[in-house]
Parts: sequence; structure tokens; C-alpha cells
Amino acid sequence: MKLVRALQTQGKARRATGQIVLEGVRLLSEALAAGARPHFALHTLPFAQSAAAADLLTELQAQGVPCLPVTDSVMAHAAQTQTPQGILAVLPMPVLPFPNAPSLLLALDGLAEAGNLGTVLRSAAAAGVEGVLLLPNCVDPFNPKALRAAMGAHFRIPIQHSTWPQIAAEWPDLPFYLADPAAEMPYDAVDWRRPAALIIGGEAHGASAAARQQAAQAIAIPMANAAESLNAAAAAAVILFEAQRQRRRG
Repeated sequence: MKLVRALQTQGKARRATGQIVLEGVRLLSEALAAGARPHFALHTLPFAQSAAAADLLTELQAQGVPCLPVTDSVMAHAAQTQTPQGILAVLPMPVLPFPNAPSLLLALDGLAEAGNLGTVLRSAAAAGVEGVLLLPNCVDPFNPKALRAAMGAHFRIPIQHSTWPQIAAEWPDLPFYLADPAAEMPYDAVDWRRPAALIIGGEAHGASAAARQQAAQAIAIPMANAAESLNAAAAAAVILFEAQRQRRRG
């Protein structure tokens, strides 16, 4: 229980142990489908009454994962959600290989809200992004709230911590486009069929000066009804799915 609570509440503990906690049937099922194997699971006794829950528990046991029954009060103490689903597991932190020659990257600069970051990761995975670059001023991507919002994206898309000097050195020829509501160039004027990267800045203060220096071009999403901007997660989804649309059409 000390380990579970530490992983749920402390980024330091997650980094030191290389472990995370996932809660709920869907998140755990996504992780298993991606090949992850939990170290152990906790579940409440009524948990296996639903078909999906019973199947998940059976699969975990078939893999030799220790599945420990606990009381509702113990689960409430271990879980981070207001209404625990009755199962959680401790797993190795996913580490996916970053592509050598990516054609579409996403750089997150200054995202401070874990739910927003998780939602961005979910959209990025669905839109075919090949890797996500996290700058040092971003929230922990393995924060429980980010894990829930991403709905398994952590197991489908590589995430790499980096700095702008490292990025400039590693991808000197890759054009980076900065999402900026004040930009003149519309996002759909970019030829997203070519290798490119998108920069999404923070919710409150936008992208850093270093991010703006790295960007080859700032792009905007034209909006109606005097709307000033979208939040980071919505803006990322709009632009990334435009890139996917162009690529799908060849």
C-alpha cells in the first residue's frame, strides 16, 4: 500500500522505481493489449461480477500476475479516482523506442495541466503522431490524471523528454510549426504530407521563447464568433487530424 500510494502521489517515486499505477478495466485492458505485464493487481471482491471485469481478472491470473483481493476501504485508500472501479495494478513504466527518421512529431512546451497533457497524447496517438517530445517545463506525463485522460496512449506512442538545444541538434532539418492564435498563416495551409513537427504551448502563457525560436513558422486555427483561442488539447487535435487528413489523401 505504501508503494501504491507513493506511485499515485509522487512523480519522484514513479521515476525512481520505473513504475506506474493504472486504475479500471479499460485502462488495464489497453495496457495488456499493448503487451504490458503488471507486477501485481489489487481488486475488490465484488469486482469480478461483471463480464468485462471477470475476463480481465482471468487474463491477469493466466499471465501469472498476483491478484490480491482487498476491502472497499483499502481500495478507496489506494485509488485516486473519486469512484474506484474496483481494480488497479502496478506496472512497469512504458518505454517505447523513438523513431530514427520520424515524419510527424509533437513537441509539448509548458503544458501544466495533467488532464490536458493526457488528452493531447490520446489525440496524438489516434492521429498517427510517431513521437512526442516533452520539454522540461511540462507536467509529469505519468501523473495518474494524465494516464486516465490518455486512455492507453502511453503504451502506443513514444514519449521522450528533451530540451530545445537537443531537439535542434537531433532534427536540424525538420520544420517545427508553432500553434499560435495570433499567427497569420492558417494551419491547413501547411503541407503536412512532408515531414514536420507541431509545437503546442502551455495553457496559460503559451510557448516559451526557446520554442518560438525553434519554430520555422507560426500557424493559427481561424475561428468564428469572436473566439480568441482553443485550449491546448483541442488545438492539438484540430491540427493533428488535419495532418492525418492530408496524409490519408496522399
